[in-house]
Amino acid sequence: MKEYKLKINGNDYNVAIDEVEENKAKVEVNGTPYTVEFDKPVTKKKPVTIINRPTPAAGAAPAVQVSKPAAPAGAGTKVNSPLPGVVLGLSVKEGDTVKKGQGILVLEAMKMENTIEAPCDGTLKQFMVQKGDSVLEGATLAVIE
Repeated sequence: MKEYKLKINGNDYNVAIDEVEENKAKVEVNGTPYTVEFDKPVTKKKPVTIINRPTPAAGAAPAVQVSKPAAPAGAGTKVNSPLPGVVLGLSVKEGDTVKKGQGILVLEAMKMENTIEAPCDGTLKQFMVQKGDSVLEGATLAVIE
């Protein structure tokens, strides 16, 4: 497993590359697992390199696509971030009962505050983030049982 510490747009990320097969890699970004798909197959003889590149121009396809992390079986309902941003605050506490549509945290993205809502009724089992954390799109924010 290769590990990298990256700083992207002023945000720190710990990236671990676990397994690479053909054009897919299993990686962890700040502890959240992802499957990354490259535009071309990666040969095993060459090391996988993560490069900090500017965001592609509008209409241009990115060279790397990141899928949402897989949820382990029996782990409750995961609340994933719909976009990258910074956690401004948590609206409820772990152990609180929440209703579908109830705001559970506030995420700042592109200078806008976004209320992240519970996707189902249940008990908020665990927050996976805290105030001030930077998150990527698809990162697990909380788990509801």
